[in-house]
Amino acid sequence: MLNGFSWDERYRVSGVEDVLTPALVFYREMIASNIARTLQLLGGDTNRWRVHIKTAKLECTLRMLIERGILNFKCATTLELLVACRSGARDVLFAYPAVGANARRVREIAGAFPDVSISVLAENEEQVRQWRGSSIGVFLDINPGMNRTGIEQSHKGEVLKLVRSLREAGLEFRGLHYYDGQYGGLAERERTAAAHAGYDSLLEIVSEIERSGARVTEVVTAGTPTLPCSLAYQGFRGKGFVHRVSPGTVVYNDATSLAQLPTEYGYRPAVLVLTRVVSRPRTGVVTCDAGHKAVSADAGVPTCLVAGHPELTPLAPSEEHLPMAVAGEGAGPRVGEVLYLLPRHVCPTVNNFDCALWVRNSLIESLEKVTARGREAPLAETRQTKPSLAREAAAEKV
Repeated sequence: MLNGFSWDERYRVSGVEDVLTPALVFYREMIASNIARTLQLLGGDTNRWRVHIKTAKLECTLRMLIERGILNFKCATTLELLVACRSGARDVLFAYPAVGANARRVREIAGAFPDVSISVLAENEEQVRQWRGSSIGVFLDINPGMNRTGIEQSHKGEVLKLVRSLREAGLEFRGLHYYDGQYGGLAERERTAAAHAGYDSLLEIVSEIERSGARVTEVVTAGTPTLPCSLAYQGFRGKGFVHRVSPGTVVYNDATSLAQLPTEYGYRPAVLVLTRVVSRPRTGVVTCDAGHKAVSADAGVPTCLVAGHPELTPLAPSEEHLPMAVAGEGAGPRVGEVLYLLPRHVCPTVNNFDCALWVRNSLIESLEKVTARGREAPLAETRQTKPSLAREAAAEKV
């Protein structure tokens, strides 16, 4: 059992004998439940969730979110931006530092979907200048100490200078983006204390901006690890801005998120990897066909948990092989036996697959393309042009 998750028959897929492995399996009922649980945590306010679709990836999942009234998203690639716009999103933040040809591509997509409010991140004057003459909104990216992107929190003067630059350039200042993902490894109490100290500093920046005469309309915080921290922070309530959280993993969940989030949230895994035992190379070891080209290894070893088999511990994978240690005196699963793997990091695992099995009530309902997997073609002549995008958008409305 992991944080309330243990094997039950709802995860077993009928007709599995005809499925090529490894295979990505999506459970519609579990996705719907996770969406509902998140909305309950947000008091039913769909406007407070800016879903990060680096996890969701599938157009059918995005449409489930949109059908529940969730219309605000953020993404990290131009392909994710394109899929979000096609799926019916109304407001999308491109939450990655776009430069050069990538920035031009964002402008092109924005031009093809004029009814979608598209925003970007900026952390310096050059990034502000590249959006001149566009209708694209701009969030300032604040570095919470993760030291990945953004303006250091203590550099309030730099933030104010960029706010002025946005106004002088005729661009819409949308607000502040603050991703405090570095606290995932802390225990809940320490994580909350660290996150709240950061939010105190963030609100000081908001106050400085407002004293300068500008308006902050939105503050975005919290991926999955700090979702409870953001929900518990009283300072975000009753302000003049909309506070949105941006967890993406909670739509599907994985072994890491289930360990980080309170059990009472009621989240359940909605994506598993189907695999088969292909070898028994020696006593105490079995090998299945789910190496790191199937289950992402970025979170370390073990890369996953084996649902319903606590005696199995995944070892270091190679590209196509995943050996597992068998504890105790039992022989372990036989060659050909099907296993269900819960990834430690579901986001890049979803990105490993071209297609996914869409399962409802244990039955395979459809085979769905992982629509936002990977990236767009790097050269303009090999991808869709702006006119074709506009035609497709118009056709979908009809």
